[in-house]
Amino acid sequence: MVQYNEYLADTYLTEVATPVLAAERSDDGDTWVAVRRNIFHPQGGGQPADRGRLGECEVVPFRDSARGLVMVRARQEDGLEGLAEGDIVHTSVDAGLRLLHAALHTAGHLVEAAGRTEGWALAGSIHFPGQARIEFTPPEAGADLADAEDRDKAADRLRAFVAAMVADDLPVTVDHDAEGLRIVRLGDLHAAPCGGTHVRSLGDLTEVTISGVKVKKGRVRVSYAAAHGPLA
Repeated sequence: MVQYNEYLADTYLTEVATPVLAAERSDDGDTWVAVRRNIFHPQGGGQPADRGRLGECEVVPFRDSARGLVMVRARQEDGLEGLAEGDIVHTSVDAGLRLLHAALHTAGHLVEAAGRTEGWALAGSIHFPGQARIEFTPPEAGADLADAEDRDKAADRLRAFVAAMVADDLPVTVDHDAEGLRIVRLGDLHAAPCGGTHVRSLGDLTEVTISGVKVKKGRVRVSYAAAHGPLA
């Protein structure tokens, strides 16, 4: 089965008609469906899943590692009954939520780039709305951030860095390395393996805020928020 994950190529593609690739009822009674041209981003890499519809049915995407497919299941009982391989279905995702997730994920990469200027190494990330944060491992377990004043000064430096890069409107591009790994780049500033959705350039970001810097269990936690600006 060959599935094309369109969300990896085009964040802004939010509707498509596509053939059903497979449909099956699971042991617990749920029906799952995979479509050939998949626009649904499943939860993963610190990014939440899209909300979407397959026909009139609200669906939840998830990744089935065993089959190597992104599939959807109905939010309500029996919402996908009767579909078969080859049927043409209309799929869509919540465009506003898609743009919010993309903005948060891209802003997270930018916050990571800002943290690197402090000499911090990435330790973890979450890009969920209302919970977005990047965690770093600093040199000497954060000894230079022991005081609240030091943490406030670090937060101000991060804010200035992020604001400058957004003002520069660096392009956000995707390519693949020699092993086929998907790499997301913020101009020449930052590059990282990533399977998430992203904005077109940093100028698409708005309301980028860093609420503060905290140190917990030897990690530096930078909480942030972001939104997508109006589409041109």
